[in-house]
Amino acid sequence: MIALDDLFQKSDLIPVIIQDAETGEVLMLGFTKKEAVELTLKTKTAWFWSRSRQKLWNKGESSGHFLHVKKIVTDCDTDTLLYLCTPEGPTCHTGARSCFFNMIWEEKP
Repeated sequence: MIALDDLFQKSDLIPVIIQDAETGEVLMLGFTKKEAVELTLKTKTAWFWSRSRQKLWNKGESSGHFLHVKKIVTDCDTDTLLYLCTPEGPTCHTGARSCFFNMIWEEKP
């Protein structure tokens, strides 16, 4: 197990990737601080740091579309987190299941 302090040695703000625990689909990317991770561990729902509002937020607090966290892992450099979640409704604020739906490029066979 990695200590939370070890995650935030390089920066007090790190990225967190949200992935559907059942399907593996990438749902969103957010940013987190140590306090947000502590709240995530306590509530078992995903908390983030809003860079635009400069405050903590619990995904789903206004929409009801919570992300129920099932597992948390870090990358090999311990500077990015991956939350495996069960989403309660759409993840994106647009109403889409995932925040990743704007096609930029796709290789054609």
